[in-house]
Amino acid sequence: MIEGVRIKKLIKHVDDRGYFTELLRDDEGLLTKFGQASMSMSYPGVIKAFHYHMKQDDLWFFPNGNAQVVLHDLREGSPTKGKTDVYYLGEENPILLVIPKMVAHGYRVLGNKPATIIYFTTESYQPNNPDEYRIPYNDPTIGFDWSTKNR
Repeated sequence: MIEGVRIKKLIKHVDDRGYFTELLRDDEGLLTKFGQASMSMSYPGVIKAFHYHMKQDDLWFFPNGNAQVVLHDLREGSPTKGKTDVYYLGEENPILLVIPKMVAHGYRVLGNKPATIIYFTTESYQPNNPDEYRIPYNDPTIGFDWSTKNR
């Protein structure tokens, strides 16, 4: 596992009215501070990759749909520099994923329904000075194959 990446397995409390899930508590220390909360929806098959931040950590949650999330450690001096990890998040695997700064991240929507991502960041987005550095989804230095393998 890439150093600094953290996972929190979420618990659904279900009854005949529906369900309740607690996402994030300030006493868990998953984020060093709160900057912004955002939400995005992507259609099946969409790949949103890659980018990284120099100043902010991200915390991702997919409440609807399912996604393949790919992380790649870009940090100089990290014991896991150059390592790529893959996680599956969404309705079928409800977890929070903490992504440290300088770890490239992206995702692909799986299945045949849209996926919603809710994400929290430690910095607010600044349109005139964005802390977002893009890398093509097929970058050869990362070398990740986004195709689906039949098993």
